[in-house]
This record gives sequence, C-alpha cells and structure tokens, in this order.
Amino acid sequence: MLREARIPGYRRRTPDQALLHELVREHLETFLAELEAHPGLDLPSFCKRELRRYLECGILAHGFLRVSCPSCRRDSLVAFSCKGRGFCPSCGGRRMAHTAAHLIDHVLPETPIRQWVLTLPFALRLRCAYDRELCAAVRSIFIRAVFSHLARQARAQGIPSGAKGYHSGAVNVIQRFGGALNLNAHFHALFIEGVYTRAGRCAPARFHELPPPTVKDVERVLARIHSRLRKLLQRRSEDGRDEEPLDVGDLLIHLASASVGGRQALGKDGQRLEGLFAPVAPEQVDGSDKPAALVARGEGFSLHAGVAVPADRRGRLEKLCRYIARPALALERLRLDERGRILYELRHPYSDGRTHVVFTPREFLARLCALIPYPRTHLLTYHGVLAPASSWRDEVVPSPTNGVRARHGSEKPMSLDRRLRWAELMKRTFEIDVLRCECGAERRVIAFITDPATARRILVHLGLPSEPPVSAPSRAPPMLAFE
Repeated sequence: MLREARIPGYRRRTPDQALLHELVREHLETFLAELEAHPGLDLPSFCKRELRRYLECGILAHGFLRVSCPSCRRDSLVAFSCKGRGFCPSCGGRRMAHTAAHLIDHVLPETPIRQWVLTLPFALRLRCAYDRELCAAVRSIFIRAVFSHLARQARAQGIPSGAKGYHSGAVNVIQRFGGALNLNAHFHALFIEGVYTRAGRCAPARFHELPPPTVKDVERVLARIHSRLRKLLQRRSEDGRDEEPLDVGDLLIHLASASVGGRQALGKDGQRLEGLFAPVAPEQVDGSDKPAALVARGEGFSLHAGVAVPADRRGRLEKLCRYIARPALALERLRLDERGRILYELRHPYSDGRTHVVFTPREFLARLCALIPYPRTHLLTYHGVLAPASSWRDEVVPSPTNGVRARHGSEKPMSLDRRLRWAELMKRTFEIDVLRCECGAERRVIAFITDPATARRILVHLGLPSEPPVSAPSRAPPMLAFE
C-alpha cells in the first residue's frame, strides 16, 4: 500500500512557497517578453533554459523518485532537481556539499591548507566571466605565482630540492558572484602550505611544512601576478583577441556589465541600484579591510591569504571547502519590503552604510541571468600534485580507507563513486538520515517516475498537489495595460 511517510528530522522542501520561486514564476515571462521586444537582442538559450528549469526544481508534479521501506512498507517521494549552476539555492547547496565531501575524502591531504583569494579589476571580471580562454590563463598565472612563492620559501628554509625539485598542490574554485548578487568572477584557491620533494628519482614523496606568509610576501605575489597579467593582456591586444566579441550575445553582455558595475541594467542608463543604509561600526565592515589581515591591493587587484587551517582540523577544512563552493543566492537574505520592492541583505555592510540592495522584479531577473555560467565551463580545477595527471597524486591524496567515511556507522567504507548519494550528503551535511525509516530499517529507491500521468495519479492518491505551480503570463508594460 502506498502511504506518505514522515521521516524524523527531515521535511521535504516546498520550493514553490519560497520567495525566489514566487518572483521568478510571477515575472519571468514578462521579463523575457520585454527583452524580445528589442530587435536584434535576445537572451542566450542557456539562460532561458536554466530560468525555466528552476521553476520545475523540487516540484513533484514534474517527476520524482519513489523511496520505500521494505519493513513497514511506508513510502516517500523525492522530487527531481533542475541541476542549475547559476542561482538555484537547492542545487547549489547540494553541489557545495558534494564538492566539500569530495575534496576532504579524496583530494586534500592531511597537511596545513591556506586559502588564497584573487579578485580582479572590473573590466577583467566581465571578460573572465565569459571568455574561457582568458579566464584559464588568469587562473594559471595566479596558481603559478603562489607555487613560485612556496618554492622560494622552501629554498629560504634550506629544504633540499631533491631529485625533482619542489612541488605543491592546489584546488581552485571560480566564484562568479559577489555579496550583492553581482557578477564578480574571482578565484578561491586552497593551497597545500608546504612542498613535496623526493630524495631520489624513485624515492617516496616527503612533505615539508612551510611558515605562513607575511604581508610583504603577499604583496610580492600580487606584484608578480600583475606583471604577468599585464604581459598577457598586451599579447592578446597585439593579436586582436581582446577585440573579438564574446559569444554570448550583446544583451547578456549588457546585463552582465551592469551587474559588475552595480548599475541598473534595464532602468535609467548608468544609474546605480538603490540601497538601504544604516550606521555601520568599523568592526561590522568586511574583515578583509582590517590592517592586520594578510591582504595586498593594487591596480584594481586584491590578494587575500589570511585564512589557514591546521592539518588536524579536517572538520574546519570541510567548512572552508563549503564556503568556497557555496551557492550564489541565500534565501534567508531575500525579502520584500512594505512597498513590494525586492531587498537582498549584504553579508557585510558596505563602508558607506549600505546594508541591502534594492531591485525591481526585472532588475532582479537581470541579475540572475548574469550569474548563470556558460555551459561546460569548469569552475573547479586541480593543480600541481593534486592534478589528475600528476605522478605525485597517488602518494599525496587521502587513501580510500582513511578518507571515505562509513555508511550508517558500519565499519565498511563507502564506495568510491565519484558522486555521493543524495542521502549521504544530507546525513553528512545536516545530520539527517533521509533513508532511515521510522521503524529503523533503511529505505530503498524503487521507482523513477517521469511520466506526468503516472505522477499525477500517485500524487492524487496521496492527497498531494498534482499540478505544478502556474507561471504568470506575460504582461504588457504599465502604459500599455488596460484594465
């Protein structure tokens, strides 16, 4: 018998009741119609596809998994996700949890780890967001500059280079967003704070921990990055590559440019977005501005190296991994004010006292479009001894028996599947055991329901909503609307 079961500690999400879903549902078709009204301008298909798929994410009427307990025969339904990479909080949250678990279990060794964050001038942020060749080149310059710093430190410490020199490793995540839902392509890299050497060609790898950098060290690394980038951009300019149009269309470039600059994309040309302001104490402003921080700035660049995790703090390291892989949008920071305006709270107040940014519905959707990455863009990459093809990798990364946690407290380690099961992520991230039934048995996935008619029959039988939320049709602009 098919009965809806309640799982202790777990409640199936209802995305259609979230403000974000309501805003996209109510205004998407009008937004797209307004854009299509301009001849020669069109939003790329990958943006439209992700916006529309978000409206199906987590909605049972669009399909689901049927999960059953073989002991008490209680069933539960799990809706399909949209797998969006731009702004969906649920899919971004799962990706964050999976990325962090994978890095801890399979990639990052038990060594000290330091985060280095490189932010770019406004013009480079826009170009790197859609020019994959340039973005990869900037990332390579950044990674190699920090590796060079680690090698210089090792020589200064008197560490012998051995038969194959100094080698280190890093994991890099490209974050495409800022705290105001603005497009801000920048780099978060987790570096092994030390180097590996070999005493002989066939000798085992040996790790040498290095002292933390000083402010002068960070400034030197940034100067090296700036020098190499200047030469790169000069070569690209001479080759004419910087004059080539980006292949995402003029409309998306316009939306993205406004997002990078914090301006209105569809309102008065060049006008800055509204904000809410409040008195701000110095300690409330982003801590990266504190004098004691390991940060360097110059020519529109900034390099921050103030966050480090000791080798024995794996739980703290996993939190850092979640931070660098976090989704762009936080639902708890999104709300409407009494005038119906969309407010998004900043993680840290700006120095001018701004605590929220204010959007109209179409400006909000324009921001979401700018956050959607170009398809097949690699946002997570591995470097040095952690690179997939590195001959050092097998000796450096955690072994399967040590790095992979057992399921449900058993002594048998988890399988080495590349992607963790959704239930494992829920248990690991939120300490919620989704597949554990009230009776104590483990639930099993018994069916994938993709046919709409079949899904509707099951939902009607369970007394659950059998129709998806209806999106509002396109509305005419206020001056053309007749009531």
